Amino acid sequence: MSQLLKVQNFFLSGDGFGTGEGQSQERPFGHANPAELAAWAGATASWPNRTDPGGSMGLDDHLVRDFHYNIGAEIMGRNKFGYQRGEWADHEWLGWWGDEPPFHTPVFVMTHHLRPSFTLSDTTFHFVDDEPAIVLDKAKDAADGKDVRLGGGVTVIREFLDAGLIDTLHIAMSPHVTLGSGERLWESPEELFDRYHCDVIPSPSGVIHHLFWRK
Repeated sequence: MSQLLKVQNFFLSGDGFGTGEGQSQERPFGHANPAELAAWAGATASWPNRTDPGGSMGLDDHLVRDFHYNIGAEIMGRNKFGYQRGEWADHEWLGWWGDEPPFHTPVFVMTHHLRPSFTLSDTTFHFVDDEPAIVLDKAKDAADGKDVRLGGGVTVIREFLDAGLIDTLHIAMSPHVTLGSGERLWESPEELFDRYHCDVIPSPSGVIHHLFWRK
């Protein structure tokens, strides 16, 4: 079975932005409110941070539950890992996630400023400065036969789209959220229709799921 490169549960505003402007240590998504973009996922029965019983079922829940299935490695951009720019001024910064990152796999962070790998719990972060195809090869080797997740942000997803490397994408668009500025994935999902099939599925939660797979 071939290994896939997958984008899963990637939150997008109604006007096509994956994050806002002004990212900082206090505001990982800049002026965007992540609670608004992630509300559909947080309402599901399978949301990993749920502390009370219940939650919605159906497609939303299936997509949240499927997030970790058969994933052996993750690729992300530096801005998903942290807020610093340029040379690493603070090597004590080990990501947004604390001592128990949610990945449970090797993670490859794409950056022009390398630093040593480190491990937190069962997640090892590697810092790489390579072309997307080379990073994907490294991630597939580390994934031990499983699929690789491309976690974002927008810039990294666009790089891998331009390189023709993404096999499937799930974009969860919140049409009621307007950001106006930030990192934009698309003006319209139709920009990908030359390369991908697409199912567009509105959910009762209000989010619209865009499910893409290669032609």
